Amino acid sequence: MDGFRNLEDHSAILTLRELADRITCGIIISTIDSAKTVSQICDENKLPLSSIYKKIQRLHKIGVISIETINIDHKGKKVAFYRSKIKSLEFSLTKKGIALELNKAS
Repeated sequence: MDGFRNLEDHSAILTLRELADRITCGIIISTIDSAKTVSQICDENKLPLSSIYKKIQRLHKIGVISIETINIDHKGKKVAFYRSKIKSLEFSLTKKGIALELNKAS
C-alpha cells in the first residue's frame, strides 16, 4: 500500500477517534475526488457551516485535509478549496496492538 501514515496504538486510537465521526467522514468523502469549498461541503452533507469549519481546521492540523487553492470571490473575500489527502483508511486490531494506515489520495 502507498501509505503516508501508519500509526500504532495510542496515536492510532486518537486519529481514528477524530476521523470516525459523521461530520469528518462527510468532509473526507466529499473531498476525495475534487477540492471543494466549505459551502459546497455543507450543501452536500446537509451539515452546519460552523461544524464544517471546526472540523476542517482540525483535519488540516493533523494533515488529512489540504488547501488545494485559494480564490478571491466577487466580493473580494478569500475562498479556500479543501481536498482530502486520504484515499482509504485501514484499521486493524491484533494481538500485537492497533494499527491505522491512511493511504494517499491521487
